[in-house]
Amino acid sequence: MISTNFGTKGTGRDNPTSTHPKLNVGCGRRFHSEWVNIDLESNHAAVTKCNVTNGLPFAADHFEAVYHSHLLEHLTPEQGKRLNDECFRVLQPGGVLRIVIPDLERIARLYLQMHQRAWDGDETASEKYTWIKLELLDQMVRHQSGGMMGRYMASLDTTQESFVRSRIGAELDICRKSNNHGDTQSAPKNLFKNWMGSWRDRFSRLVLKQLMGKEALRSYDETMFRLKGEIHRWMYDRYSLRELCEGCGFVEFRVCAAEESDIDSFNQYKLDTDGRRIFKPDSLFIECRKPRCNRNIKDAARQSA
Repeated sequence: MISTNFGTKGTGRDNPTSTHPKLNVGCGRRFHSEWVNIDLESNHAAVTKCNVTNGLPFAADHFEAVYHSHLLEHLTPEQGKRLNDECFRVLQPGGVLRIVIPDLERIARLYLQMHQRAWDGDETASEKYTWIKLELLDQMVRHQSGGMMGRYMASLDTTQESFVRSRIGAELDICRKSNNHGDTQSAPKNLFKNWMGSWRDRFSRLVLKQLMGKEALRSYDETMFRLKGEIHRWMYDRYSLRELCEGCGFVEFRVCAAEESDIDSFNQYKLDTDGRRIFKPDSLFIECRKPRCNRNIKDAARQSA
């Protein structure tokens, strides 16, 4: 929720065996060594650096399954469409696409429910309303790493912790750790240190400040932050996601639980759940298929819809 780099690092333990290639797109730190794992940055030998907005560097009809989790919302609608087109291209006929995203429908329903209860004077609902409004808006509008959600979690009262944890699961602990147990001032500095470390950026900021002033410099810093991939550029519910997938040619679209999958041995890879907990319980989980007939499949899918 807070950063595309948050997650749980793959360990390679309890490995199922498979000879069929599977692709994890934008894997972050949650991946499995038996999958092909790609991400914008790589901090592990099992992850290949790849900018997915430039397409997927694989042959057509190659993978039996493609998975991406909490990636789509960080792309514009146009980029999301291109990504799913690429997922369609690299999947084998009959292959499964599994997508995990924040569930806009559930967030909106909770927002309206807690809004009404808070309006009616329910103090418990008032605190839940505060969180769910942050969950709805903050990651789309923030201009510093962690945003208002990070500051809220750093000072979270124990009475509200269970509700927030029911929404974002173990990510609560990860986000607290990233904020250095309440040091909200360090988060923007840590996020910016790589690009500010280069002489070109330091020089650009100095020139911009001298020519245009502090306000222009703040705008520059905000723009650089928003290009780092932390913000949400779009949100989906089950209807709009079905429209996207079917528009790319996929069929058999279905909403499923975190533990359900048509991907062989999926739960053993521990990408969405470790058997005891769901890593991102606020999510919408869906699967769909590339049609088994590989001729004019997009046209056939549109006609059947």
